Amino acid sequence: MYKNYVFDLYGTLADIHTDEGLPELWEGLAKKYSDESAKYSAGEIQKRYGELVEDEKNFVRKAHPGYEHIDIRIENVFRRLYNEKGAAASEKLVLDTALFFRRASREYIRLYDGIAELLGELQKYGKVYLLTNAQRSFTWDELGTLGILDKFDGIVISSDEGCCKPDKAFYQTIIDRYGLDPSETIMTGNDPDADIRGGKAAGFDTLYIHSNISPEIDYDTGCTYFIPDGNTLRMRDFLI
Repeated sequence: MYKNYVFDLYGTLADIHTDEGLPELWEGLAKKYSDESAKYSAGEIQKRYGELVEDEKNFVRKAHPGYEHIDIRIENVFRRLYNEKGAAASEKLVLDTALFFRRASREYIRLYDGIAELLGELQKYGKVYLLTNAQRSFTWDELGTLGILDKFDGIVISSDEGCCKPDKAFYQTIIDRYGLDPSETIMTGNDPDADIRGGKAAGFDTLYIHSNISPEIDYDTGCTYFIPDGNTLRMRDFLI
């Protein structure tokens, strides 16, 4: 039916739970920095992290005034936290720190039922793409953990582009980069705004799956297809 299958990741293909408010996360992060001669207390690093995130967002907004929905590279925040204490930070150390942060804040991540099999089957019918609001340093590692990194013909991550779903510029990026014909493309996701409104505006058909981490809604999303109960095994009924 379609030549191009575009998927969201978190809440659509994978179930995840993270908590960046955990005291032990910030205690562990402060120790990691202190071990690299960047002395922070847990409270200090948590506060400065939040400030630098907002600072990076402001940089992106100024650099891309046409973007309605922006994203940042979280690596810049971790690098600045080192630099502000006079500590040199290699790219490897910055990446290691980002991965430490993500893994310490993540309770679990796992594929929903039948996802690996579905993605493999869809590759027989067309091209499979990932369009995700995420941080590359987090997501690339998690795609490997989930065992689905090789299931995509193309991956577009918001932190790389400075914008995120439902921004029209983010959708246009995947269209242009991979030469997608919107009339031959379907977007599958669990967020009625980011995935469905954004996908429709790009000219895609849309499959909305209301998963366990979807926002609660009381309106018609206008999606082409709808799975109300989060049953990922039903995706195949609409995609093939």
